[in-house]
Amino acid sequence: MGKQYYIYIASNKNDSVFYTGITNDLIRRMSEHKNKTIPGFTARYSIGKLLYFEICNDPNTAIAREKQIKDYRREKKLELILKQNPGMNDLFGKLTEE
Repeated sequence: MGKQYYIYIASNKNDSVFYTGITNDLIRRMSEHKNKTIPGFTARYSIGKLLYFEICNDPNTAIAREKQIKDYRREKKLELILKQNPGMNDLFGKLTEE
């Protein structure tokens, strides 16, 4: 099996800010967000709640998808999230259970 890439949307506890990112290790990356180990936007806005993710096997496709989602207005991001996660729950726990 080849490498996997994750396109994800994360938020703060109030869901007032959405952050779209890409990584090859979603558990590691969300741990970094939750623990604020990397300074910047996600640490400043306390981004640590995983709301949505997609898995892609091709890095170029993953990057293109991340850019596409980043260009979405907030309403369209929210629609995308609600299709997969209608309760707006933190999906991180489900990742670490597997």
